[in-house]
Amino acid sequence: MTDLSKTGAAVGEPARAGDSPKAFLDVRDLKVHFPTDDGLVKSVDGLSFQLEKGKTLGIVGESGSGKSVTSLAIMGLHRLGNRGKNVRMSGEIWLDGTELVSAREDEVRRLRGRNMAMIFQDPLSAMHPYYTVGNQIVEAYRVHHDVDKKTARRRAVEMLDRVGIPEPDKRVDNYPHEFSGGMRQRAMIAMSLVNNPELLIADEPTTALDVTVQAQILDLIRDLQKEFGSAVIVITHDLGVVAELADDLLVMYGGRCIERGPADKVFYEPRHPYTWGLLGSMPRLDRDLQDRLVPVKGSPPSLINVPSGCAFNPRCPYADLPKDNVTRTVRPELTEVGGRHWAACHLSEEQRERIWTEEIAPKL
Repeated sequence: MTDLSKTGAAVGEPARAGDSPKAFLDVRDLKVHFPTDDGLVKSVDGLSFQLEKGKTLGIVGESGSGKSVTSLAIMGLHRLGNRGKNVRMSGEIWLDGTELVSAREDEVRRLRGRNMAMIFQDPLSAMHPYYTVGNQIVEAYRVHHDVDKKTARRRAVEMLDRVGIPEPDKRVDNYPHEFSGGMRQRAMIAMSLVNNPELLIADEPTTALDVTVQAQILDLIRDLQKEFGSAVIVITHDLGVVAELADDLLVMYGGRCIERGPADKVFYEPRHPYTWGLLGSMPRLDRDLQDRLVPVKGSPPSLINVPSGCAFNPRCPYADLPKDNVTRTVRPELTEVGGRHWAACHLSEEQRERIWTEEIAPKL
């Protein structure tokens, strides 16, 4: 993420129409809605952020907050086949000066895999079971490079070796089901990075992996980012993952951004009750355990019937503090609460400071 002087628009707010994007990735007022028989599902409802090369943005939130839908929108995957008939997308996604929402599908396909790539949540379902791991990496490479199969195979072996697959010259001919979960995730990373993409999106990259393998995968992503200088988006519900990787943090709720800023600011000086809840439900290993973890009460909102006002108000223990019932009638906009730190909350700065200092921070 960048500051006002670099982008020409306030961080956390949509850039003005016609503004020239300065950030490598510039998402402006993105909306992704799905018409259904039950109503309009507003999976992403006005999301804006920027990301520079060499930086990592963590996007966090509960299941159903719009994280993965955002990543698929950037990759242009909502428009494929019959799926494209059931989605309404608006806003702008600028990737290195190219606008993706209005771009032709063949243009997005040309960029996908080479300029931007994605590590999917479940590599076993993302990789084709009938083709060897090597063949799938070879195909991803030859789509964007005019080389023969032998050259592409050497590149596949090289990438498998780079991500820590033992005996890559032999394992290149294995099928996905012959790899362990951690090995499949490494193979997925090799496939994503085979074309040296400038943007890498990792959607829940450590889900269902044991903690040792999780640490290895996170170290691998960090090392490869340093090597390739890519911009990285890490999408997760695990705050421990983004604490390891992210330079900046974006917290989503109900399809919208409710807090964003430098990772250390969001972790140590959070300004939204939902972020307080996420931090309170996260286990800590750096201090003695005194109390049970406190989950965020209630359930995420229906994206068909998002609560009026602040979408978090039915679950917020402080919803009655602002006057005139404003939390239930007026949707809060992102407001700057510190240097490059933004939050969408009706609580006054004084109220948030007092609650954080006296009630929340001592329990974390």
